[in-house]
Amino acid sequence: MGDDGLKAVFLAQRPMLLRLLAARLGNRDDAEDALQDMWLRIDQLAEQPIAQPAAFLFRVAANLATDRRIAAGRRGSRDAGWMETQPGAEEVPDAERTLVARSEWQVVEETIAEMPERMATALRLFRIEERPQRAIAEQLGITVSGVEKLLQRAYRKIQERLDSGGAGSAGLNRLDHERGSDRAG
Repeated sequence: MGDDGLKAVFLAQRPMLLRLLAARLGNRDDAEDALQDMWLRIDQLAEQPIAQPAAFLFRVAANLATDRRIAAGRRGSRDAGWMETQPGAEEVPDAERTLVARSEWQVVEETIAEMPERMATALRLFRIEERPQRAIAEQLGITVSGVEKLLQRAYRKIQERLDSGGAGSAGLNRLDHERGSDRAG
């Protein structure tokens, strides 16, 4: 079955795919976004025969829902970890906190500008556009593991730059101290 046949099956199965995704993702808006991603993926598929196109589409939908749930969990954990490293409202006055945040953001932007193009692209796609690592890997022509390594190196570069006297580092010094105790243990 060619690409056009797969699209026809997708359109015929769309209501069921939407129900599956809504059930797995928890809401209709995320399900609609996932269906849009599926449509784009179908558009990119090679002209290869697919014996059971409906089953194939439901498997793609299930995998996409799983990827999105994992990414959302990681994003939540990462954001919670970031918030834990920040000074509490009672520790730093608002004006000072705003200045520190602006200064840190400038350091982050400068660091991203100095990164190799592929690393900066992976970071922007993941953090700003919130694209799944698998989609980034496909776009960059590398493995998901390769994307993870690029992101780890990018985060490390940013953290090192901030730690080396970049923007206000009260919360960052605490994070660095905690990391040091992890390395020793």
